[in-house]
Amino acid sequence: MKAHFIGGGIGSLAGAAFLIRDAKFAGRDIMIYEAQPLVGGSLDGALLDSGAYSLRGGRMLTTDHYECTWDLLSDIPSLERPGHSVRDETVAFNTENPAHSRARLVDRNRFKVDVSHMGFTARDRLELLRLAEASEETLGASRITDWLSPGFFESNFWYMWQTTFAFQPWHSAVELKRYLHRFINEFPRIETLGGVKRTVYNQYDSIVRPLEDWLKQQRVQFVRGARVTNMAFEQEGEKLRVRQLMLDRDGRTANVRLEDRDLVFFQNGSMTDASSLGSMTEPPVHLTKADSQDWALWETIAKGRPEFGNPSAFNASIPESYWLSFTVTCRDPRFFDQMEAFSGNKAGTGGLVTFKDSNWLMSVVLYHQPHFAGQPRNVQVFWGYALHPDRLGNFIAKPMSDCGGADILMELCGHLNFDRAVFDDATCIPCRMPYITSMFMPRKVTDRPLPVPANSVNLAFVSQFVEIPDDVVFTVEYSVRAAQTAVYQLMKVDRPVPAVTRHDKSLAVIFATLEKAFS
Repeated sequence: MKAHFIGGGIGSLAGAAFLIRDAKFAGRDIMIYEAQPLVGGSLDGALLDSGAYSLRGGRMLTTDHYECTWDLLSDIPSLERPGHSVRDETVAFNTENPAHSRARLVDRNRFKVDVSHMGFTARDRLELLRLAEASEETLGASRITDWLSPGFFESNFWYMWQTTFAFQPWHSAVELKRYLHRFINEFPRIETLGGVKRTVYNQYDSIVRPLEDWLKQQRVQFVRGARVTNMAFEQEGEKLRVRQLMLDRDGRTANVRLEDRDLVFFQNGSMTDASSLGSMTEPPVHLTKADSQDWALWETIAKGRPEFGNPSAFNASIPESYWLSFTVTCRDPRFFDQMEAFSGNKAGTGGLVTFKDSNWLMSVVLYHQPHFAGQPRNVQVFWGYALHPDRLGNFIAKPMSDCGGADILMELCGHLNFDRAVFDDATCIPCRMPYITSMFMPRKVTDRPLPVPANSVNLAFVSQFVEIPDDVVFTVEYSVRAAQTAVYQLMKVDRPVPAVTRHDKSLAVIFATLEKAFS
């Protein structure tokens, strides 16, 4: 019996671990096919040849949620703390470095906004409650703007919620409803980000590397430079079985024949497909659908098979799903010193600082240092992103998408009223991601396949683009939950998948939320 994982993101890595741990699957019989040199998918982080660091994004964690993720990481040994798991390591780190933002929103005059109140009108509260209580069938493929009036999008709450989770007003009303329920206990502390937890380093170093190391110890086979281009199916009554995988491996084609008991786990879709990096002087190349590769297999196998979902619901409108991030490598402490003094937060304790009047809607976050394993002592790294990169800057007269790193740093200095000299020895690497919020696009319930479609014998989907009731996309948890669900179902594991914690059923949480909403 063999297991074939298509894609080397966190869904596949988690699925392989669950197969070994809970289904007693032999690691040597698991193959993970990945076209890129490194595994981890969107959980990346790298030291570039220029000596600068780059992160496409960063994932926030919380100990009050992420039930499947913590279940997994409880059994993955830390690479730096012998005798401790990755979960142990992460919990200890956050106990030592609790988050409590003192500068969540900053206005055009460089004043820290009073975010102790949400800024709701009576109409805002009523409309938000109506959306939160509407059924998903009623919400359908509607957008957030179909349910909330224009004034809502000027509230403190929206600026904080939007930038914490990367929502746009035109995104799916269903996904916003799910977030409101899943993270209702974060509502009363959204201004401090007190519930946010972070890993010791970036997620590649803190989650992917330990997990990959453990899988290698179990003799899992990583097949690099391999892209699966198609699957051959066999009809068995009303059921479908994958019989063959077609591979492009470093430009050479190969076929993998599957036996009766073999399994396939497919990471369908990609939020970081067609990403591109810029430099201090050049913006990232504007890649388009023509440059996309990671959606092609899903599009191919979904033709004529509605139970496999509808990828075009997510990847058909890049202007609605893209934004830019940037990673800044500082080689002297001036920016960090001034930012810590301005915000009132030591690096690693404040979370996002959002410039609410920024045309780009820019946010930055200063990580606890070092943020990369092996990072030199004299180097500090921070990250930022902008939700409206197609708009002209406030201090740079061009869209962010046309800016190199030097332009982005100039815009940031303008919002902070810092002298440009704080970045004299810094490198800013911008990153354009055409599909980064594609999973938030308005959709019908049938647009996402189940982790194991009803007519599938041996094929499962493990990604951000599957249907899992009550849970929320754009989280590490969603991919891990999809993987655990798929493995348990196909292997008939006699162990329940950890349930979603229903904070929205807690009276204490509901009363705290209502108190905050009326503050």
